[in-house]
Amino acid sequence: MAANKTYAVFGLGRYGRSVAEELTANGAEVLAVDKDEAIVNDACETLPFCKCADVTDDEVLNQLGIADIDVVIIAMATNLEASVMSIMLCKELGVKTVIAKCASDVHGQIMSKVGADKIVFPEKDSGVRLAKNLLSSGFYDLVDLDDNISLMQIDVKPEWVGKSIHDLDIRKRHSVNVVAICENQKVKVEFDPKTPLNEKMQLIVVAEKESLNKLNRI
Repeated sequence: MAANKTYAVFGLGRYGRSVAEELTANGAEVLAVDKDEAIVNDACETLPFCKCADVTDDEVLNQLGIADIDVVIIAMATNLEASVMSIMLCKELGVKTVIAKCASDVHGQIMSKVGADKIVFPEKDSGVRLAKNLLSSGFYDLVDLDDNISLMQIDVKPEWVGKSIHDLDIRKRHSVNVVAICENQKVKVEFDPKTPLNEKMQLIVVAEKESLNKLNRI
């Protein structure tokens, strides 16, 4: 499960802290970092691994062990220079996934060009939502329809490739309703359930959260 991955969050403003707290609350190992000592001291109440450090310094990142982190979330949108520098240093250290919060489309384009794997916009993507997506391996674009039901986009599992939704009987076996298929960034609401699935497809599904959690563990 994605909770077994290690995470680092750079920048503990409202967005960064909410990401770190949601990940921590779900059992993930999270290193939370901010340059402001007062912010770090306050965050220590809810985050067990908090450090006051300059994440634009390569030696500091080495000391923090960032090379061994699976996912780094850079939540310093108001400081483009610091964000860009930390993205570049993380990628140089071999971090597989770097997610950057940005303040505008232009900033997002810059961050992507210097190595960010995913860009998030705080006005569109809440920190809690990002954390939930990270914790759900292979699941993303989560939307809570109510306290119990979620709409999600999920990857086609390797063992599903070559089989159809009809063959897999996903609704009966997993209590999950497939409402659309996404392929080549195009969503098809009308689709043939007997069409073989491939590894490039994603399924858009609606289900109770418990059913989605069970499916995620398969």
